[in-house]
Amino acid sequence: MNFDNFILVKHPLISHKLTFIRDEKTSKKEFKELVDEVAMLMAYEITRDFPLEEVTIKTPICETKSNILSGKKVALVPILRAGLGMVDGILKLIPSARVGHIGLYRDEKTLKPVSYYFKIPSDTDNREFILIDPMLATGGSASAAVDMLKKAGAKSIKFMCLIAAPEGVEKLCSSHPDVKVYAAALDEKLNEKGYIVPGLGDAGDRLFGTK
Repeated sequence: MNFDNFILVKHPLISHKLTFIRDEKTSKKEFKELVDEVAMLMAYEITRDFPLEEVTIKTPICETKSNILSGKKVALVPILRAGLGMVDGILKLIPSARVGHIGLYRDEKTLKPVSYYFKIPSDTDNREFILIDPMLATGGSASAAVDMLKKAGAKSIKFMCLIAAPEGVEKLCSSHPDVKVYAAALDEKLNEKGYIVPGLGDAGDRLFGTK
């Protein structure tokens, strides 16, 4: 995919764990744990450009200068419900992050996103928003969620997913060229029902044990 704002996060551990996430034999418990772990690993890449500032501290040995995160605070915004499965992994690295929620579902006939819930931190100007959904399929829900964040005043937004389809990447990256899109894998295509191939099935069902 030739988009400057699309980043494929490549790492041996991510590739290894993603294999078991895809496997239909993986249990609900293992699936949740693996999604959590991959989200945490991806968070290293997604925070790579966070600014630092120098501070003075005192170690048990002497006084020294060191770095801490500077700039905007972080807000994690999972797209309900499947996005919830990735939040805990990121919070392990950024425990101070606030968590908002966007409720969207895809109409099975039209494949268009339908909104039913929206709640994010009010100080949007001072936040780095990380929008989270395990799958970037048609891109409709992700694009709609970004629209909602921007309408609420968010200025800095990144999108994070496990698996993306080319159709979804094209939709999101072209609709929002100012939003960096991070994925652990870029799959082949969408099928006639709008599911990613080979994908991993329905992420929400596999996370929460529903069908």
